[in-house]
Amino acid sequence: MKLSWSFLDNELYRDLSIRPSLLKNTLRARGIENGIVVLDEIQRLPDILNEVHQIIEETGSSARKFKRSGVNLLGGRAGRFNFHPLAYPEIKDMNVPLHDILNKGLLPSAFTSAYSDDFLSDYVGLYVKEEIEAEGGIRNLPPFWDFLRLAAAGSAEITNYENISRDIGISGVSVRSWYSILLDTLLAFEVPPYRKTKIRKSNAKSKFYLFDVGVMKKLHGLKNIEEGTSEFGRYFESYIAMEIRSALDYTLNNEGLNYWHTNNGYEVDFIINEKVAVEVKTTKRVSNSDLKGLKALKEEGLMEKYILVCRSDYPELLDNGILILPYKDFLEELWAGSFF
Repeated sequence: MKLSWSFLDNELYRDLSIRPSLLKNTLRARGIENGIVVLDEIQRLPDILNEVHQIIEETGSSARKFKRSGVNLLGGRAGRFNFHPLAYPEIKDMNVPLHDILNKGLLPSAFTSAYSDDFLSDYVGLYVKEEIEAEGGIRNLPPFWDFLRLAAAGSAEITNYENISRDIGISGVSVRSWYSILLDTLLAFEVPPYRKTKIRKSNAKSKFYLFDVGVMKKLHGLKNIEEGTSEFGRYFESYIAMEIRSALDYTLNNEGLNYWHTNNGYEVDFIINEKVAVEVKTTKRVSNSDLKGLKALKEEGLMEKYILVCRSDYPELLDNGILILPYKDFLEELWAGSFF
């Protein structure tokens, strides 16, 4: 059995505010002892966690809100499980064109709608108003909108706090704080640099990816992501990043996701659990220039696999040990657990 309550229900919110024990008593009355309890939007009533602490072991609500309120964080008992937009196993039988994925994103309501742009506009507006403003304490929204646009435009690129600070006229400290808000509210995730190479040293700056390419496009202010443009490549990389992050979270593989970039320009987009190097290209015909980052990293001898993900029609294993995978083949292997 399960119980699902949303604290957006004002009547329920009022009743629990007055009498928190209603939750425990309802579970007893329904005989739910080992079932699933879902409490959505629990940040509206953080004091209910004192009651929750007695009857469940985990919650998925906002740690930023709880820290600020000084409430019970279920120390020693809580776990964290992140939910993501639709993932490849949920849509693979639908044969959705890559163009549609990059333009609609994978939030269910946008993905299934003929009016995805309208939904994404509403989502972005409501998210900033209801979540960011409330959770992050943002009072001066116009500069924050500029920051969101630049964060979307810079997704999948090495983050330069100083450039963003200069472009929107705020301090570097504020830029770092605002990125922290994006992480806390799950609007973005961080990919730190892999720094264990010896022959070529890696830089020390992270990349940030927004959690959904549709939301990324809307915040970026783009109308359409077209094949052959530089944006197509960046959004394709961001989509692959979304899938890797989702797969890591859903399979509870928390060892890490990194990228590799050297001062002299060698780069590999992703390092999965310090074992698998993944470079992402939109090309349909792989050239030597597409492989230079993987070849350079391979000289270190640190990884178990070296993979180029692209839009070719066939998988290939090259003489140098680099595996070329069409992106759908890569996603099949990823979700089958082959890289963990």
